[in-house]
Amino acid sequence: MAINTRVSLRNKVMYSVYVRNHGINGTFKNVEEDLERIKCLGTDIIWLMPIHPIGIKNKKGEIGCPYAIKNYREVNPEYGSLEEFKSLLMKIHSLGMKCIIDVVYNHTSPDSWLVENHPEFFYKKTNGLMGNKVGEWTDVVDLDYNNMKLWDYQIETLKYWTTIGVDGFRCDVAPLVPLEFWLSARAEVAKINENIIWLSESVHPEFILTMRKNGFVGLSDSEIYQAFDMAYDYDVNVEYLGYLSGKNSLKQYIDRVSIQESTYPDNYVKLRFLENHDQPRAKELIPDEETLRIWTGFLYFQKGCTLLYAGQEAEEKHTPSLFDVDKINLHSIKKDFVDLLKTLGEIKKREIMAKGFYEIYTVQDKDVILSSYKLKNRKLVGIFNVGKEQGEIIINVADGKYRNLTDGTVTTVAQGKLVLENKIIIFEI
Repeated sequence: MAINTRVSLRNKVMYSVYVRNHGINGTFKNVEEDLERIKCLGTDIIWLMPIHPIGIKNKKGEIGCPYAIKNYREVNPEYGSLEEFKSLLMKIHSLGMKCIIDVVYNHTSPDSWLVENHPEFFYKKTNGLMGNKVGEWTDVVDLDYNNMKLWDYQIETLKYWTTIGVDGFRCDVAPLVPLEFWLSARAEVAKINENIIWLSESVHPEFILTMRKNGFVGLSDSEIYQAFDMAYDYDVNVEYLGYLSGKNSLKQYIDRVSIQESTYPDNYVKLRFLENHDQPRAKELIPDEETLRIWTGFLYFQKGCTLLYAGQEAEEKHTPSLFDVDKINLHSIKKDFVDLLKTLGEIKKREIMAKGFYEIYTVQDKDVILSSYKLKNRKLVGIFNVGKEQGEIIINVADGKYRNLTDGTVTTVAQGKLVLENKIIIFEI
């Protein structure tokens, strides 16, 4: 039975924090001290990347990867105590934001508490030894969900963190874990808090096929939406990166995005991003400042929840290492860019962006994205000249003068045409 996703999540902005690389010391207290600034960006949801102790055996880098977890029911002492984590939660809630934490249920570190106490919970290779199904993940061993006692342990862990006060879970490579487990977990957690947010890190289509080819679980986004409120938009990521690297056209990318409207349930929610901790920085991919700001406008205008990865607001080029202390530089923040993020966040809160009928396409033969939402007798139009094209475009909008919601200037449509500009254009009809 499908679970109804909450379309109100389409109005939200999520901010991703890697505690180790945030602030002077990389602690819960450092994040807490920065919350008011993060809130002022227009943030609704804080996503904390894994907060748990990190395994030592086979670790990558000097300190290890936060996704090689040693104990699901503890916090990393390098970040602070459980009480300090609870204090962070309280501050997040006091500012009107929610907090979701990373859930890494496909695997643990090779020296985890579960390995030591429940070796029967783990996947075994043909030689009988623990291992993983994805070769380059050498610092982890995979769990085996054929063991129903593992289900009980994992669900009890989710209920534990829910009781402490977290508002949701970002579930790492969720498509590699059986759908039946996620459905059961959601139903059990709902007994404590039915408003928990469930975000799936869904995976690229090629990854799904590889897992299935090798006889393992590989859930499609359509399956994921049965148990989750939101899923990544990795189903269009190859084409997004392909356009930026010149491998495919803008039209090929936007056509893939448009297909989502007919492929997924009417109430689907995608997590939209230009960058995340596994992807290159947007500033690295899109070095031109004007173009990056136009893409940022498109990011917020897309149908779904907007993700900001810490440092994105400073237009950081450097992608922090997952395996070492590699601090995020927040010293080069430009006020005008932050003001733009705030304005885009305010536009995102409009009801039409959650409930409106969404259309998206490229304009004629130009590298221009035109998208719109229609709700009753209202229409919200967004024009994103990501190719910095010149000249006019034909647009199906009544002639008139419209106020650009991003900067207050006037956008004119005359004889069914609009003159392109190198900026974000969003207006309401």
